[in-house]
Amino acid sequence: MASKVGKLIKEARTGADLTQEKLAKKVGGGLTANDISKAERGEKELSQAQLKSIAKICGVTQASLLNAAKGTTTKKTTTKKTTTTTKKTTTTTKPKTPSNANTTMKVTTTEKKLIEYYRLADSDTKKAATKVLKGECGEFITSLVGGGTGAADGLTDVIGDVLENLFGK
Repeated sequence: MASKVGKLIKEARTGADLTQEKLAKKVGGGLTANDISKAERGEKELSQAQLKSIAKICGVTQASLLNAAKGTTTKKTTTKKTTTTTKKTTTTTKPKTPSNANTTMKVTTTEKKLIEYYRLADSDTKKAATKVLKGECGEFITSLVGGGTGAADGLTDVIGDVLENLFGK
């Protein structure tokens, strides 16, 4: 049963975006990150009080962890309170985001626009854009905007701002 509880603890902890160390500190009572690691691997059984605390901190039901520890399952019954609410919904179309995209990165509005354009571009355009952003195509930018005019300087400034925001240079 310990391995089943361990899997549930790990799911709850990662779902709450907590490290083993952070969870151990929040639970307290002498519980260490090493203890949580062992519990997640099924090598250590935690007390009911510790399981209750972990459940509360991670936002899962205490019954799910406690019953897994006891080797029983419960059928969850809920009662719904029905209320009628009228909602106005609007739908906007956004470019598709790949399922493996890292959605936690903070980006500026300019960076967001660049990402949208990049996602809509074909393969050759993506390669060219990557070269431009790496600084490998200075003459390419100049030829696009007509040979060193103020527009080239503006484009270079935008690219410089984006790179500075991304890499902190």
